[in-house]
Amino acid sequence: VQLQAYGGGLVQAGGSLRLSCVASGLGNHATGWFRQAPGNELKFVAFISWKGSSIYYEDSVKGRFTISRDGAKNTVYLQMDSLKPEDTAVYYCAADDTVPTITDPSQYTFWGQGTQVTVSS
Repeated sequence: VQLQAYGGGLVQAGGSLRLSCVASGLGNHATGWFRQAPGNELKFVAFISWKGSSIYYEDSVKGRFTISRDGAKNTVYLQMDSLKPEDTAVYYCAADDTVPTITDPSQYTFWGQGTQVTVSS
């Protein structure tokens, strides 16, 4: 089982980035995105269920970030628009077949390696 997260980079405030999380060796699974800024704990960003019927966002990213999945490509995307300096963090994708508490990182078994997002002011 492997998750690969990529797509981070350096962008100016107001810009956009799209993160991708590619899963291999994993059956039906739900996916979450988390982020960790320097000196801070890992925080929930967004969640999408296996069929995409359930989607949730952390309040500070609602209206700016969009999570989606392409089943044929086993890929979950996080489209990030109107980026702010406070969005700067390492972003991780995580997956599991069932996630009772989607905002709790301990509920996810499989994790990607993280991708750095830096938003300059």
